[in-house]
Amino acid sequence: MFYHLFTYLDQFDFPGAGMFQYLSFRAALTIIASLLISMVLGKRIIGFLHRKQIGESVRDLGLEGQTRKQGTPTMGGIIILASIVIPVLLFANLSNIYIILMLVSTVWLGLIGFMDDYIKVFKKNKVGLRGKFKIIGQIVLGLIVGLTLFLSDDVMIRERVPITKENFQEYKTQEMLVDDNSNLYVINEHKKLLTTIPFIKNNEFNYSWLVWFTGKYADHLVWIIFVLAVIFIVTAVSNGANLADGLDGLATGSASIIGVTLGILAWLSGNAIYSNYLNIMHIPYAGELVVFAGAFIGATLGFLWYNSFPAQVFMGDTGSLALGGIIAVFAVIIRKELLIPILCGIYLVESLSVILQVSYFKRTKRKYGEGRRIFLMSPLHHHYQKKGYPEPKIVTRFWIVGIMLAVITIITLKIR
Repeated sequence: MFYHLFTYLDQFDFPGAGMFQYLSFRAALTIIASLLISMVLGKRIIGFLHRKQIGESVRDLGLEGQTRKQGTPTMGGIIILASIVIPVLLFANLSNIYIILMLVSTVWLGLIGFMDDYIKVFKKNKVGLRGKFKIIGQIVLGLIVGLTLFLSDDVMIRERVPITKENFQEYKTQEMLVDDNSNLYVINEHKKLLTTIPFIKNNEFNYSWLVWFTGKYADHLVWIIFVLAVIFIVTAVSNGANLADGLDGLATGSASIIGVTLGILAWLSGNAIYSNYLNIMHIPYAGELVVFAGAFIGATLGFLWYNSFPAQVFMGDTGSLALGGIIAVFAVIIRKELLIPILCGIYLVESLSVILQVSYFKRTKRKYGEGRRIFLMSPLHHHYQKKGYPEPKIVTRFWIVGIMLAVITIITLKIR
């Protein structure tokens, strides 16, 4: 709202109004605002949760220090959601299609997580919201995001296309530019459903390749593949973040690291100069997502103040599902979804550990009459707890691995 207000006042040379045109300035404001909101509001919400006795009900898994978590306030994801949504509403360009999608994703998955926590806490039902309803909610969000990115006229990609003898006739009517090596090129704007392939130069992945067998109909059917891919990504990452939320500060700290990386990628993809220098897809208006990333980073760091060991509050599904969904949708928007296995490696490994554990247990039970396990316990962080590692050490080491994966994600822009 302040962005639109000061944009209007800038027409009358209002002192300082022009500052709101700078992404860096507004991103800094959202970080500060989200930090303040999460820390100030967080203390009040934690107090409210204590008074209402909205505490975590912990199952006895035989883990060290598990009993002390009993009764710790949960549903703290409300703090994260408020700390993201409020600064974004204040400082972002609310007419930007990408900001609208991120706000919808945040609120939508936050509500699904809230319903799950509400059933667990107030209805005393340990199962919470049935899994099929969670999946349906994630599918609906995937449909909204996928179809919007496919249909909206505001979603475009600009690519630098080298001019060759073969394609000269195709682009001869367009304005041709000259690069540093005196080679001709044009800036091509289109709506193709492309994404970046890590470590490969000048070779974006086109979703229409997956329906190549349909021949001339590939461009008409590609949206189906793209929407299915978005649904899968949203579901996988949001559930992965949910599984990682098992130790104090693990999911929150990992999300902060991922948020910084996504903010950098959005800055580069949305800037014509940087994207041209790095030879990556330029996505007009995607730079506005830096403002959202600022709120995301500030919210997670502010929540970490209370969620670090020993945690004063847990985010619950209200926070974990929303965090994973935000990361997934953000990556899809900036066409970096193929980098998710690297950037979100922590979430991926946590999910795989559960899948492998359950699959192997069922298989050996059918074969030998007794189920066997690969890990002492899944998700993976519980395996290390069973081995006797202190909880803060496990979390810190997972953060270090997350930072390494974030660095690798960034350098894929140059190492191709």
